[in-house]
Amino acid sequence: MTTVIEKNQKTRLEVGTPLLEVRDLHVEFHTRDGVAKAVNGVNYSVAAGETLAVLGESGSGKSVTAQTIMGILDMPPGKISQGQILYRGEDMLAMKEEQRRQIRGQKIAMIFQDALSSLNPVMTVGAQLGEMFRVHRGASRKEARDKAIELMERVRIPAAKQRVGDYPHQFSGGMRQRIMIAMALSMEPDLIIADEPTTALDVTVQAQVMDLLAELQAEYNMGLILITHDLGVVADVADKIAVMYAGRIVETAPVHELYANPAHPYTKGLLRSIPRLDQKGQELYAIKGLPPNLLKVPAGCAFNPRCDVATDLCRTEIPTLHHVTDKDGKELTGRRSACHLWKETLHG
Repeated sequence: MTTVIEKNQKTRLEVGTPLLEVRDLHVEFHTRDGVAKAVNGVNYSVAAGETLAVLGESGSGKSVTAQTIMGILDMPPGKISQGQILYRGEDMLAMKEEQRRQIRGQKIAMIFQDALSSLNPVMTVGAQLGEMFRVHRGASRKEARDKAIELMERVRIPAAKQRVGDYPHQFSGGMRQRIMIAMALSMEPDLIIADEPTTALDVTVQAQVMDLLAELQAEYNMGLILITHDLGVVADVADKIAVMYAGRIVETAPVHELYANPAHPYTKGLLRSIPRLDQKGQELYAIKGLPPNLLKVPAGCAFNPRCDVATDLCRTEIPTLHHVTDKDGKELTGRRSACHLWKETLHG
């Protein structure tokens, strides 16, 4: 007999199919001390089979943007003041909550950074994985358990049949993160948002988790948005990068071009901060100062107080995200920078 689960197998997406587009998104938080503009005109997109890495320090607006896409932002105090979030051409912000619920989890899924606090401590991992199939697919208890075991095996959790009845605290940090990945995959979504998926994991486990995500993405042709502050994590898995600072995107570029030749001083500083084997014994570079208080963002370019090359123009006028060109004036595909001095940064 054909099961409910078998009837709902998804059709594999064509690589390059447009999935998500964020347009001019503004999100603010109303506090006793004033209005904090956490996301200030963000634009980015991701297609099937493509990985977009969103980089930036804590407080740059990466996770707030992701929560807004998923519809899990606390409102109030959060407020979406402007913008669109298009899933396959339809604006999710204009949808009724029931319509968004059909997309959330089933079409767009999220992997959170703290697996232990994201998993229910009093439910077995098998029950939590199987719940999705019982609620959304009408599966029986046995079907849901079998699917949970299948997912655990798919993310390479050893002895899945024996461990499906274990609780989250009985797994290591790396195994819990694999369970979170399995949960995100359960409905075979078109797009996964991974918010700091390797936080608090050791380097070896980080590499295993990232390799697993890349393998699963290739198998299902999913889109992937990888949110992180660690440039070393994304070097081998991302197709393109969006760098955020103080709620704005300050640079976008194909991954290898950004690493080879950044066009924004902030991106340059992040790259210089990565430890290198050829600098053994030397003091690690750090960008001076701290990210701005979003209640009191500096005039002009928000990065100007920390920038070594800032001019009077940088301190008075906010730079727009504009196309970057080579020395001959030809536009570089996918490259944009929100810097008045990008030519000096890019071309020296």
